[in-house]
Amino acid sequence: MNLRGVSAKGQTVWVSGEKGTVLKTTDGGMMWRSVNPRGVADVDFRDVEAMDDRTAFIMSAGEGPKSRIYKTTDGGASWLLIATNLEPKGFWDCMSFWDPTHGVILGDPVDGRFNILTTIDGITWQPVKGPAANKDEGAFAASGTCVFTRGTREAWFGTGGLGGGRVFHSQDSGQTWSVAKTPIRHDSDGAGIFSLAFSDALHGVAVGGDYKKPTESAGNLAITNDGGKTWIAPSGPAPGGYRSAVTCDSVCIATGTSGSNLSTDGGKSWRSFDGGFNAINNGFAVGTNGRIAILSPPPPR
Repeated sequence: MNLRGVSAKGQTVWVSGEKGTVLKTTDGGMMWRSVNPRGVADVDFRDVEAMDDRTAFIMSAGEGPKSRIYKTTDGGASWLLIATNLEPKGFWDCMSFWDPTHGVILGDPVDGRFNILTTIDGITWQPVKGPAANKDEGAFAASGTCVFTRGTREAWFGTGGLGGGRVFHSQDSGQTWSVAKTPIRHDSDGAGIFSLAFSDALHGVAVGGDYKKPTESAGNLAITNDGGKTWIAPSGPAPGGYRSAVTCDSVCIATGTSGSNLSTDGGKSWRSFDGGFNAINNGFAVGTNGRIAILSPPPPR
């Protein structure tokens, strides 16, 4: 079983993955129980976003109606299907929230524009005119973290594919977007930006690479010091392979199937630790074969 999404709020952690899997712990990972919706064994839950111990959203990724959003307000005892992708050629990749009622969904381009939906009540989702995409540009649903929200209105998302390797930025809740190039590789349909995170309004990290070549280290990371207007490759040691998820707070942690890395200087230099995973959030990581771990990075030097 491949686990793809994780969202931790204190001792309560939600995990999602293929075959309709949704797991939850309320004691910091000592005991887990299945809380998945009924009749979803054919969907792949790539993203989970927890608001608290009772309220959470899960997103499945797939073509057309296989992309869906479910919501629970009773700790997973019951789920409400609140959104289904109505674009036959569409494919939802990730979602993120500013607060429990305001969020954004990113989907692959349809008719030349990225598929963007937003909610202002936590239930109904409305499409907005997404930014224009390059030829052969899309997004990746690897860890549910290809879009990042901050504050009450800001959002960023990263792209991949031959036309990708770019970061889009919105300051008005997804209504309009600017775009910037990055040095992250996008030399194949499996390469580009897979995840990004910001520690504050100016400092952010984008990670990726080529998931079909997970041990290749070139062009898998970029940092920004101006809110995403410009991106550069760090001069110090970079993660040693493809990375599908990154988080940044007092430290930055990046992970992928080939390993995990820690940075204490905002992404300028990295050192490796532990094993590889698909996704991370607030100290918890999930990966292939149903792996769930509490990350124990080495202490800062």
